[in-house]
Amino acid sequence: MANKQDFKPEEWVKILQSPMLVGIAVSMADPSGLWGALKEAAAASAEIGTAMRDASANALINAVITDINTQDGRSALQNALKNCFAGAEPAQCVERSLANLRELSAILDEKAPIDAVAFKAWLCAVSQKVAEASTEGAFLGFGGAQVSDAEKATLADISKALRMASA
Repeated sequence: MANKQDFKPEEWVKILQSPMLVGIAVSMADPSGLWGALKEAAAASAEIGTAMRDASANALINAVITDINTQDGRSALQNALKNCFAGAEPAQCVERSLANLRELSAILDEKAPIDAVAFKAWLCAVSQKVAEASTEGAFLGFGGAQVSDAEKATLADISKALRMASA
C-alpha cells in the first residue's frame, strides 16, 4: 500500500492537490456564481470528510487526508494551488487541472499501481459530487440542469485524464 514516502516531494504535491483539482476543474467548467461555488466547494469538502471517516478507505486516500490535516500539508497544498492557477482564467483553470491530473495518473500507475484504481475512482466520485452540488442555469431557483453540459464534458475529461477504463 502506497504512502507519502513512496513518492518524490513534487509527486506527492500532485497527489495531495488532486482532490482539489477535480473540484476546481468542474467548478470552473461552468461557473455558477458565489452561491454555486460555495455549494461545490462544500461538496468537495464533504467527500473528503466522508473518506476520512471511512475505515476501509484506500491507504493512499488515507495518506492524502492525513497530510491535508497537517499544517505542513495544508501549506504545501495552498502553495501548489497558488502556483498552478496564478493568473489563470476559468478555462485555463480547467486545462491546468486536467494537465496535472494526467501527470498524476502516470505517477500513480508507475509508483502505486495497487492503489491507483481506487484513488482515481475516488477522484471521479469527488468530481461527480461537485458537479451535482449546484443547479446550473437556474433563475431564482427555477429551471436549469443538475449537471450542465460543460460539467458533463469536464467529468469525461477528468476520467480520460486519469485513464479510467470508462474514459
